[in-house]
Amino acid sequence: MISMLSFILMFYALYWEAGNLVDLPEKRLGFYNFCLWNETAQKLQCLAYADLEGIAVNAEITKLAVFCSYSPIVFTLFYVIFILFAEHPLERQHRTAVWIVPLSSATLLLVALLLFLSQIWERIYISDLSCAFLALVFALILMLLQTLTAFNSLRSETHED
Repeated sequence: MISMLSFILMFYALYWEAGNLVDLPEKRLGFYNFCLWNETAQKLQCLAYADLEGIAVNAEITKLAVFCSYSPIVFTLFYVIFILFAEHPLERQHRTAVWIVPLSSATLLLVALLLFLSQIWERIYISDLSCAFLALVFALILMLLQTLTAFNSLRSETHED
């Protein structure tokens, strides 16, 4: 099931990898971590949200990215439970949720990635992005595919009626 795979990918990226989109020895940048190498101390120095303004990172945009990145995992979990326990063919109004929920989740995840990348883009190279970033991109692609599949299925049922 596509939604279960997208849930697993988001769980891996956001919980197992702690949302770190860049995880290198000299920098760790993620939804909860903003750590850069401190030459004087010779170690990673993690900054609090209040300190982000000093290095031209908007803390409010970062917080919005956190909200937008973790919301889809909740929606997808409830969606999986909803689909798994549906014992009979879904009513028309419930079938609409079959494509709206993954589309909403995909939109939120895309917004989260774009907001976060807009804040850290000057500090990274594309090669710095971690497996967690790739997992979120693949989850996004799977949610979009699921949306298209569900929408086309619903549309073909409407044409048959």
